[in-house]
Amino acid sequence: MHQDPDPRPIVEVAVDAPGGPGPRTYTYLVPPELADVEAGEPVLVPFGRGGRQAIGIVVGDTAASAAGTRRPVPAVLLDGAAPAAAELRPIVARIHADGPLLPPLSLRFAGRLAERYLAPLATVIRAMLPPGMLERLELVAEVTPAGEARLGAEAPGLMPADLDLLDELAGRARPVRDLATPEGRAALLRRLRALGDEGVVELTWTLLGAATGPRYERRLWVTDAGLDAARVLREGGRLAGRPLGPRQRAALDEMAGPAEVAAAVEGDAGHAPASPAAPGGGAGHPAAPLAEAHGAGALAGLVRRGLIRAEVRERPRRPLAGRPTPVRGARPPGASLTGDQVAAIGLVLAALEARDPTPVLLDGVTGGGKTAIYVEALAACLAAGRRAILLVPEIALATPITDRLRAELPVRIAMMHSGLGEGERADEWRRVRAGDADIVVGTRTALLAPLEDVGLVVVDEEHDPAYKSDRTPRFQARDAALELAAIAGAAVVLGSATPSVESVGHARAGRYRRAVLPTRPAGTEPRVTAVDLRAELAAGNRGLLSGALAGALAELDGGAGDRAILVINRRGTASVVLCRDCGHVQACPDCDRPLVYHQAGITLRCHHCGRAWPPATRCPGCGSPRIRYLGGGTERVEREVRERFPRLRVGRLDRDVVERRGAADRVLDAFADGRLDVLVGTSLVAKGLDVPEVTLVGVVSADVALNLPDERAAERTYQLLAQAVGRAGRGGRPGIAFIQTYRPEHRAIRAVVEGDATRFYDEELALRERFGSPPFGRLVKLTVALPDRDAAEREGLTMAERLRARAVEVGSGIVVAGPAPAYVARRGERWRYNLVLRGADPVSLLDPPPGAPWSVDVDPESLL
Repeated sequence: MHQDPDPRPIVEVAVDAPGGPGPRTYTYLVPPELADVEAGEPVLVPFGRGGRQAIGIVVGDTAASAAGTRRPVPAVLLDGAAPAAAELRPIVARIHADGPLLPPLSLRFAGRLAERYLAPLATVIRAMLPPGMLERLELVAEVTPAGEARLGAEAPGLMPADLDLLDELAGRARPVRDLATPEGRAALLRRLRALGDEGVVELTWTLLGAATGPRYERRLWVTDAGLDAARVLREGGRLAGRPLGPRQRAALDEMAGPAEVAAAVEGDAGHAPASPAAPGGGAGHPAAPLAEAHGAGALAGLVRRGLIRAEVRERPRRPLAGRPTPVRGARPPGASLTGDQVAAIGLVLAALEARDPTPVLLDGVTGGGKTAIYVEALAACLAAGRRAILLVPEIALATPITDRLRAELPVRIAMMHSGLGEGERADEWRRVRAGDADIVVGTRTALLAPLEDVGLVVVDEEHDPAYKSDRTPRFQARDAALELAAIAGAAVVLGSATPSVESVGHARAGRYRRAVLPTRPAGTEPRVTAVDLRAELAAGNRGLLSGALAGALAELDGGAGDRAILVINRRGTASVVLCRDCGHVQACPDCDRPLVYHQAGITLRCHHCGRAWPPATRCPGCGSPRIRYLGGGTERVEREVRERFPRLRVGRLDRDVVERRGAADRVLDAFADGRLDVLVGTSLVAKGLDVPEVTLVGVVSADVALNLPDERAAERTYQLLAQAVGRAGRGGRPGIAFIQTYRPEHRAIRAVVEGDATRFYDEELALRERFGSPPFGRLVKLTVALPDRDAAEREGLTMAERLRARAVEVGSGIVVAGPAPAYVARRGERWRYNLVLRGADPVSLLDPPPGAPWSVDVDPESLL
């Protein structure tokens, strides 16, 4: 007998609760009162056993996601493949959030990211929201208009306890937990629900994210009557009625400045008054400083007399507020685009017009004018009525490139990165969600901005490993940008002077379009010299600066505005703390990695887990006081330059500096403005820094990353060196660069010194093809972490055998390597072992993906 399917509508919900790995969603019935629920709305759903409830986000059905249209989630009729309606549970309630949290484009993008990177969909959605938005859920009670009417009636027909409760709610909504009750929490909830059934009270679930709400302030405006009063008082006249006190007169006089009074006089003469008291006119005056200066009572008296008016308005937190208007744009004043730039712009404009997501790889020398192309592309995108995203790899680069854009384009720019305060991030997110931003600039976080439409995504320094997230969702922003572009029909520009080996491979295979900028529009390429540190050591030089580099610093012409950059990709003062008697190296007890000595703060710090300890005065192994600090980092280089060249003003930029809010901008501004002569830093100073006055670059140690046991080590070293030396010679004076190394014959260093990038990429691509690494295949890294070392190894062996058997079963040709100890074998008191999957589609072996104690990193940046 045929049985009709259950017509009750069901929806898919991403539940924000631990529920296993992978992009799983859960199916729920939609009760009739929530029939208009929309995709993107938060809801409260039952989850698990024991009456537990959790927050979820409605994601809709496949058809709605594919259409990308904003509409109520359609009813889905149950068929044989779906769960039986009797097994499904209904949504408990809608959570008040002023509509969907995310637009359809963001929801589709979240689904794509979850599928590609095997991440829980709810975790991806959480990453797209301001910090803390889903942290606190409150049940809020409010008296309805019908309830207000009953309260005003002679016989409201309510019990005394109900009347007391309604009196407590009078005038405003309140969280239920804040309501006073002598009868206990459970009885209070029963009473509120009963009043809700009668239509007297409305109960709503509301998200109260910590530190994410708008900031409000009280502002004051002088009314027309106040302007007339101020004019009369200034002319020596007297006001009708009770005279104003001295503090009231002073406050009114301060608020009604000469311009406002003059405008009022013009209005009396028949001209339209330009009074800020007009509705919506002028920004008004913040009440707090006026109350501090003249007294809150004086202001309250002026409000009562109608001389000023007060309103509570939102005070947005803007990252760029108070920053001066920049004057330097994307290219020198009066300079025109080169032929190569025009050709590159033509490729991007064609992609914009065709809504073609095929990436355009912008491959040019350092200082080749890529930012000018970004500006032209952004202008064209905005002229077409679409929004744009510009990504930078590091927080420190967001403000400089934003300044360049502000100097060229009169547009609304929002900034999104983790260096902002939580309130700033939340306000910028709300601004983008409301459509009040044309361009979103930031780190990989900016790619998750809640834009309704995206017409262009620019990924600056596309080769940079910082685009890869190290926490779930572990997405690679460059690759994710291609996914977003495919969904939105957007153009993509990948810009770099040292593009990733994968991108070059894709371009050579015809999967990317490629535009080359072979020369600089301004300045000249620096002269690069490799300094053999073996010879320096043989000559007795045990300092961090070679003779050649020290001599160039001594000759730095500060009077001509010359500046220098020194790069060492290691923080701290000493990288190893060693006992000279027993050889004991002080290491992190959790990670077993050597501790780094930091002169600032006088601490030993683990650069893997972040923990810190005071330095030991005696060896923990043998008790000897003969402790030596070996190696060096940015702090030691900074100190050595200050001591040897006291006339030079030295600044430092590394991760320790960036962690202090606003410190990176202050250092970079000081260097760009000429208040610093030398900037010492890690790879941060080798990325995107465009200061024409830089004439000297010194790479203090080129071998830091070169000796890592990772297949990308040579690529990373080449990119760092080429980017670093490219900071020199961008202005009218020639630049020089010194690369200090113990391996001057290495192909990565030779490629930078000789300027032969093509040969380097040929060699790297040949190696990648041999091992099936990107772009000739994909990688997945699985990591198991357990407190017991042997248990971790056994778990790794078991998983490897299971995956190898599955690879043979499906005939995929996927290679399973390992298990092998991770480079940092112990972290957070857990031993870690890695498995690496190589092949055309290694993700296909992980169906379903493994759960705890395993973590999955799809397309890893490093195999360490």
